[in-house]
Amino acid sequence: MKIGFIGLGIMGKPMVRNILKAGYREVLVWNRSPKSMEEVVADGAIASAPREIGETCDVVITMLPNSPQVKEVMLGETGVAAYMKPGAVFIDCSSINPVASQEIAAVLAARGVEMLDAPVSGGEPKAIDGTLSFMVGGKQTVFDAYKPLLLTMGASAVRCGEVGAGNTTKLANQIIVACNIQALSEALMLAKKAGVDPELVFQAIRGGLAGSTVMEAKAPMMIGGNDKPGFKIDLHIKDLNNALDCAHSVGAPVPMTAQVQEILQWLHNHEGGQKDHSAIAQYYEYLTGTTLGQ
Repeated sequence: MKIGFIGLGIMGKPMVRNILKAGYREVLVWNRSPKSMEEVVADGAIASAPREIGETCDVVITMLPNSPQVKEVMLGETGVAAYMKPGAVFIDCSSINPVASQEIAAVLAARGVEMLDAPVSGGEPKAIDGTLSFMVGGKQTVFDAYKPLLLTMGASAVRCGEVGAGNTTKLANQIIVACNIQALSEALMLAKKAGVDPELVFQAIRGGLAGSTVMEAKAPMMIGGNDKPGFKIDLHIKDLNNALDCAHSVGAPVPMTAQVQEILQWLHNHEGGQKDHSAIAQYYEYLTGTTLGQ
């Protein structure tokens, strides 16, 4: 199988490396930044270009920032889709609006190309160790055929429905993550202001009902003052914008999502857009004039 991979950012680069580690030898890559391409070529990937990827690859994978970038790469004037052969498959691992996924799939279907929308959860750490969770939309037969490829990059891959279902599931995931981080920030600041060590609160409650993967990953960062991004605030803003757009279009109430989006936007406006989304805690530190750490 010849694989094309476009988008070698914080997530795409380790994903390519895990495909290579799984034994796939023909992995063609392209990225706007040559440096990222050079890094994965050193690991065994093959530097390429969108046209060559479209013409020669059995499956094309993208990991790009948002809907406009995916549409441009696939459907633009020199987009990959124009060169893909009938029977090829497109797997989009980007987190985009489900409506955009369906629009792209419709264009590809007219060319005889199948599509899976397969966004991921887990951030950079799980991209590096190959334990991402894939949420997938598309035909069952296509999913079954390419699930082994997805599992070279992840620990789980679940088909959630037809094209668009993967990104709808990812939006639900992003709502839950953001609201969890906000609740965790409030709770730890409550403890701090009441004179109780946030670290001890974390240790006491992590094994109970309040415990979560979010808490395990983000509480130590908040308490330690570490805002190095595993998942950037600006990317979470993008995801929640898509969630709000989708929710408004289908009539789903999302008041908690709207509130945490305002906090994220405040952080963006105060030079926090490139920080990890655990920096939501810094909003509460600003409000109280109190830091969570020692």
